[in-house]
Amino acid sequence: MGNTVHFSELGLANTREMFAKAMAGGYAIPAYNFNNLEQLQAIITACAETASPVIIQVSKGARDYANQTMLRYMAMGAVAMAREMGSNIPICLHLDHGDSFELCQSCIDSGFSSVMIDGSHLPYEENVALTRRVVEYAHRFDVCVEGELGVLAGIEDEVSAEHSTYTRPEEVEDFVKKTGVDSLAISIGTSHGAYKFKLKEGESVPPLRFDILEEIERRIPGFPIVLHGASSVVQDYVALINQYGGRMDGAVGVPEDQLRRAASSAVCKINIDSDGRLVVTAKVREYLAQHPGEFDPRKYLGAARKELVKLIKHKNINVLGSAGRA
Repeated sequence: MGNTVHFSELGLANTREMFAKAMAGGYAIPAYNFNNLEQLQAIITACAETASPVIIQVSKGARDYANQTMLRYMAMGAVAMAREMGSNIPICLHLDHGDSFELCQSCIDSGFSSVMIDGSHLPYEENVALTRRVVEYAHRFDVCVEGELGVLAGIEDEVSAEHSTYTRPEEVEDFVKKTGVDSLAISIGTSHGAYKFKLKEGESVPPLRFDILEEIERRIPGFPIVLHGASSVVQDYVALINQYGGRMDGAVGVPEDQLRRAASSAVCKINIDSDGRLVVTAKVREYLAQHPGEFDPRKYLGAARKELVKLIKHKNINVLGSAGRA
């Protein structure tokens, strides 16, 4: 392919050293999904200002939305922007929930430094075979691969499952050995989307299954673990959306104290998508309601971007512990 580019040409880093440092330091690398320019600007600004390593990640749908060629140059621009801010933070471009070998191959060829192949919905041996095939291709280019065992419930972008299936610790050693993956996404009670738990009045969010996490750590000590569906669904933003015409009753996420506990364990990558969407939607709704005559996208998207910087700084400093670790 004449259009092939290696991630190093874009100034990107893979996750190998990031994860090793996170494991040694007892913190997690933030993996923030983005869908547009303003979200990416906010992620880079907040991570540069908190000196946090970062994984900028896109789903298949987000890549299609942005256009894969445009996305390559957005990633280059993100690296250049951080450097112009005087920051040398490592930045990884990651495919979130890749669903085929062909998609992963295309991302690797267009400059991604990390890809996830999600075969968790397949029978075990098919998941192993698909993941192994992606690993064999990716490692030729020093691209890291994330696999998944266990299924997360919920809906986010094109990832959908009605019921969750906890990761079975007895499978992890065999899976890691047979596939050669660099990290493993597990299911311990997190969920995709803004409606992670169906709670009745007076109920609180059930705790994550730290017993499963601890058993997995025991079986594959020192191996990088990933948590998907780990947005906290900040209630202030849910309330703001509802205040200005939205309908998001019952949206609830993973408590931040549970994420802090996970970040101090073998979990060295925590994915955050819904929180970013909620912030942007809340501030755009608020701005347009308060300025009904405004039609300049820079005004309402600028307000959303500013608020998203605040949220990401909070996550890096108070939840993931990644601030000052670049």
